[in-house]
Amino acid sequence: MGILIDGKWHAGEIDTKKTGGRFIKKDSQFRNWITKDGSAGPTGSSGFKAQAGRYHLYVSLACPWANRTLIVRTLKGLEELVSISIVSPYLLDNGWSFDSFKKVTADPVIGAKYLYPLYTHVDPHYSGSVTVPVLYDLVEDKIINNESSEIIRIFNTAFDDLGAKPGNYYPEELQKEIDEMNDLIYPNVNLGVYKAGFATSQTVYEREVKRIFTVLDQLEEHLADHDYLVGDRLTEADIHLFTTLIRFDSVYYGHFKCNIKQIVNYPNLWRYTRKIYHLPAIKETIDFEHIKHHYYGSHKKINPNGIIPLGPDLDLSL
Repeated sequence: MGILIDGKWHAGEIDTKKTGGRFIKKDSQFRNWITKDGSAGPTGSSGFKAQAGRYHLYVSLACPWANRTLIVRTLKGLEELVSISIVSPYLLDNGWSFDSFKKVTADPVIGAKYLYPLYTHVDPHYSGSVTVPVLYDLVEDKIINNESSEIIRIFNTAFDDLGAKPGNYYPEELQKEIDEMNDLIYPNVNLGVYKAGFATSQTVYEREVKRIFTVLDQLEEHLADHDYLVGDRLTEADIHLFTTLIRFDSVYYGHFKCNIKQIVNYPNLWRYTRKIYHLPAIKETIDFEHIKHHYYGSHKKINPNGIIPLGPDLDLSL
């Protein structure tokens, strides 16, 4: 792991001593938007017009946040419009890297060995976390956005005039309900597993893990008579939840001690997870080898020996 401070890399694992044992995710700093006509989005400045071949996406196949962007990129048919680079699953002293591993692809911008030099290439005095996903402008030679929730909304609308597949995963008539569902899922489930997993206080851990399962219980009840979280079709809210659920039994249950119940023990949530997994374009974005190697191989304080478990053997068939 590590962090950049005034353009200088500082290695080290997440330190929660100053926060009373709590894990706090820092806000993303690059917040420009790509739009159909190059006008400004909800945040940032204007000038980033949707164009084929202009933009590049850096992702980890292990990371649930990056997985969101891969899913929407594929659902919208942007494979030929937005190129990608895949980092190694291991997040070690030098952060995300392009070290050799199955499916890893090189950095096309500066040929970086690690991801952090890309950040300092754009801003020599950058201070903050070096995260994926990263949406990069190959023409302007700068980072557009590194906030996954915004990148998926960019992909949802910006490229529709360039041959993207039809489909709106944040339709206007459902936006209020989607936002409400996201506000429930993000702090309590998406981020909740990290709050539990990186907690260094028993009190903090117990509070966070109980909160996760309180919300999972609510979602289980909701899905008893719903195929999707909002409306009768796949939306952004489902994508947000799915990337955590698909990782839950393989890594969060054991590695992050979120072990009150497995998702397979929730009939409705497990049915829902398998249904989304088998939707066109979703399954190909999931790589359990990257997922397990990342979590069990990167967090040395949690798993000092770096042993990668063989299981669980999940039956994802419908």
